[in-house]
Amino acid sequence: MNKTILFSELGTQDYQKVWDLQEQLFQEIVTQKTAIRQGKSMEPTPNYFLFVEHPPVYTLGKSGSMSHLLLNEAQLQKKGIQFYKINRGGDITFHGPGQLVGYPILNLDYFFTDIHKYLRLLEETIILMLAEYGLHGTRSEGETGVWLDVGTPFARKICAMGVRASRWVTMHGFALNVNVDLGYFDHIIPCGIRGKGVTSMQAELGTMIPLEEVSNKIRHHFGMLFEGDLTKMINNSIL
Repeated sequence: MNKTILFSELGTQDYQKVWDLQEQLFQEIVTQKTAIRQGKSMEPTPNYFLFVEHPPVYTLGKSGSMSHLLLNEAQLQKKGIQFYKINRGGDITFHGPGQLVGYPILNLDYFFTDIHKYLRLLEETIILMLAEYGLHGTRSEGETGVWLDVGTPFARKICAMGVRASRWVTMHGFALNVNVDLGYFDHIIPCGIRGKGVTSMQAELGTMIPLEEVSNKIRHHFGMLFEGDLTKMINNSIL
């Protein structure tokens, strides 16, 4: 049983580079799980939690619709925004500077084998963190992520989520709008949801929030909820 979670703050990194890293770590865990099951290894699998900012990029989940991207290829290039179709759940979202993206790559055999619970605890991690800033985050029925003012005409999403899980190993995760330029969301239908807005901690609080401060609080609540021991990786990077 290994509930140690190695975390790394990667700074600003290209989306494809970090996606490749996630796939590598994911496959290493799956391979090690197979070796353990076959009695070829006694070494427990590791768990990881990556924190990163990306240059401007739109990503479309496997259940998403291209109609939710409102720019063509030429317009994307002109604005300097990348676009990827990826293998997580969910629809389209934006990543960019001022947004804190978290990628837990966990062997859920060490925690609980319940994807619904996993998503709810990810949401609860963000909800508890927002409460420290006086923001009342909550869930919106049938819509993954964390919202403000649900049930009112002013409902707006502050944190998007989309995950992949196979053989009880997770990847992808959440995108929390801290100081992000919300104008980028005007060029998509965020998460495929019409008629609801998007917001950020900066927009709600009227001041910029240090991403490092936010990530520290997220790690605290994540470790508490998952009953895990978050440990900083040596040299803080695995890229």
